[in-house]
Amino acid sequence: MAKATEIRGIRIKETRSDNIFNACNLLFWFIVLFVILYPLWLIIIASVSDPDAVMAGQVLFLPKDFSVIGYKAVFEYAELWSSYANSIFYTVAGSILSVIVTLAAAYSLSRKFAGKKWVNLAITFTMFFSGGLIPIFLNVRDLGLYNTRTILIIMNTVSVWNLMVARTYIQSSIPNELYEAAVMDGSNHFTYFFKCVLPLSGTIIAVLAVYYGVARWNDYFTGLVFLRDRNKLPLQTILREILASLSISGSSETFFASFADNTEGLQEAMRKAEVAKYCCIVVSTVPAVILYIFMQKYFVKGVMIGSLKG
Repeated sequence: MAKATEIRGIRIKETRSDNIFNACNLLFWFIVLFVILYPLWLIIIASVSDPDAVMAGQVLFLPKDFSVIGYKAVFEYAELWSSYANSIFYTVAGSILSVIVTLAAAYSLSRKFAGKKWVNLAITFTMFFSGGLIPIFLNVRDLGLYNTRTILIIMNTVSVWNLMVARTYIQSSIPNELYEAAVMDGSNHFTYFFKCVLPLSGTIIAVLAVYYGVARWNDYFTGLVFLRDRNKLPLQTILREILASLSISGSSETFFASFADNTEGLQEAMRKAEVAKYCCIVVSTVPAVILYIFMQKYFVKGVMIGSLKG
């Protein structure tokens, strides 16, 4: 039997084929949602389960023998917390620098000037091609930035995609008539940018902060390649080492031993480490999740801005 639905005041009859399609479509997206969310849920429940149950593969849908032994071990792991502080510093400082440089470049590209087409082409070219890791490493070393905190802040300062999103926002949201009026009042580009463009760019600033903040928080590769001092390593690099050490036989004794006190042997430390790896993932993911929750509306706006032609 056909079922009628109302769309914008117009009643449309749904046939049996429509109902079958809607049911299959709903089932498909439930499966996709399950595939995406289940690994995250598994990490959470494994982090609060008994290590023996986790090692035996008994934790599937609900926590088994609730235990916070993994979180206790993580909280006592000093190197993890020092790297946590490093990541917060790199993320905040790097994101601020990235937003400032991106907005300044986006404003410049939104203006008309001689050779703009070639400048856009040169910038877009870097989205698809780069000099490669070895030339970048040699360049960083010759500039004296190797094994310094500065390289974690200035590396990947500008994303070309974010730059194009910001340029599109300025072109579509800030009328050119405002610039003409400002020029008639005696303003130059600097005055117009700081007194007119920035106050009207709250949305794109929040969008860029989300994009750059999440990208920098999740960046482990820069620290892995350009830092050798462990006191300067970011959280994600340390986390990668922990997870890699747990997956390679015979190479994880040092990490396991870090969870053992004077009264525990290596076997007990291995039990702790089995759930501690899940706890590390949860702890490292919390800031990014919180950022997405509070900035979700800006994230959606950023996706829509990027869909517009500029």
